[in-house]
Amino acid sequence: MSLFRKKDLSAAVAETREKGQLKRALGPFDLTMLGIGAVIGTGIFVLTGTGALKAGPALSVSFVIAAIACAFSALAYAEFASMAPVSGSAYTYSYATLGELIAWIIGWDLVLEYLFAVSSVSAGWSGYFQSLLSGFGIDLPLALTAAPGALGENVITYFNLPAFVIVMLLTFLLSRGITESKKANNIMVIIKLVVILLFIFVGVKYVKPENWVPFTPFGLEGVFSAAALVFFAFVGFDAVAAAAEETRNPKRDLPIGLLASLAICALLYVIVSLVMTGIVPYMDFENNISHPISLALQVAGANWFAGVVDLGAIMGMTTVMLVMLYGQTRIFFSMSRDGLLPKVFSRVHRQYRTPYGSTWILGTIAAFAGGLIPLDRLAELVNIGTLFAFAIVSVGVIVLRKTRPDLPRAFRCPGVPVVPLIAVGACLFLISKLEVITWAAFGIWFLIGLGVYFSYSQKHSMLNELSQ
Repeated sequence: MSLFRKKDLSAAVAETREKGQLKRALGPFDLTMLGIGAVIGTGIFVLTGTGALKAGPALSVSFVIAAIACAFSALAYAEFASMAPVSGSAYTYSYATLGELIAWIIGWDLVLEYLFAVSSVSAGWSGYFQSLLSGFGIDLPLALTAAPGALGENVITYFNLPAFVIVMLLTFLLSRGITESKKANNIMVIIKLVVILLFIFVGVKYVKPENWVPFTPFGLEGVFSAAALVFFAFVGFDAVAAAAEETRNPKRDLPIGLLASLAICALLYVIVSLVMTGIVPYMDFENNISHPISLALQVAGANWFAGVVDLGAIMGMTTVMLVMLYGQTRIFFSMSRDGLLPKVFSRVHRQYRTPYGSTWILGTIAAFAGGLIPLDRLAELVNIGTLFAFAIVSVGVIVLRKTRPDLPRAFRCPGVPVVPLIAVGACLFLISKLEVITWAAFGIWFLIGLGVYFSYSQKHSMLNELSQ
């Protein structure tokens, strides 16, 4: 059936060798920094407070559960990335194993993970940036500090100007080239890692073990519920796979970048959550969930460090937005090259060697969304989209082992089919812990995507043209 026609992986790899394609400038260190840049941000500076209210001190266990779900999926991603070093991440992998319709659904689904995550994080970035400005006695006009209705019906706001401006600046940076973007990302990642390590060093002295008792006040259900929420803290590590075409030695470096960034982030999350709940009793986060790290420092009497944390949070969220927007442009680049989206998304700038038009279109959409839309439920919506994509990639590894055992694999996912099946089970389990309204919103988004596919993408597909 034409709905399940598959793209040949060998042909996909051959496309990357054509002249005028993306510039290969990333090594294993850059990829690890890219992964850490995408992961450490909102999760550690904001969601730790919300997660503590669901799991108590056992929040650290929730992070471990979410990390395990990601780790099994990361092994599947690593096998695909080493076998097919092309842009597109889960979209490309699904196209080669499960067919065009499934690939389209995944590509459409990844918009939730990448583009909407940029808009969501930009709003959090805006709050920390305004807090930092206030420390210098600078206050923006209230009407330009948040999206309409974001601060309640009694507060009139029209536009979140800082959120809009930061996304447009990152769009400009990405449009100029991957070399410039990676330098900026690496610097900001190092700064935020230093801030997190300083928090651990300063905070551990104020830990009171009695605050960890009881360790699981809401039982296992609370631990699993928090795991489904804080999964958002790991969203984005798969953006490393989207950088395949710009990696110098993708068969070796991509698995390193995927697994190293995930391991480093998981370790930091566990330590930070233990220190934080050891300083502050978990119930005290109820009225301070937006700045949990700052609250811990206030309780510890280290107010001098609060401004440093604000700077770390700003750096953390900036790199998240940078990598997420980067990943989205590369996925649309691949979908456009396959004919499923208009050609404007796959045109490469002669000088900068980037998908220039695509970057500005997607960046502008994300900027206006962050400035105009209060995205209260977006964390869970991003989660369900990501978990769905992870599950599909894990299934794809099993399918391709059976259908194309001849393909060279520089990295092989261990324990196939058991490990990929565990990944699928873990993802579906976490999805089941999300709220019903999230399922409903995801269903609506899914139906819109099907409408676009059947009205445009199916007819313009490159595989459709080749079959005629």
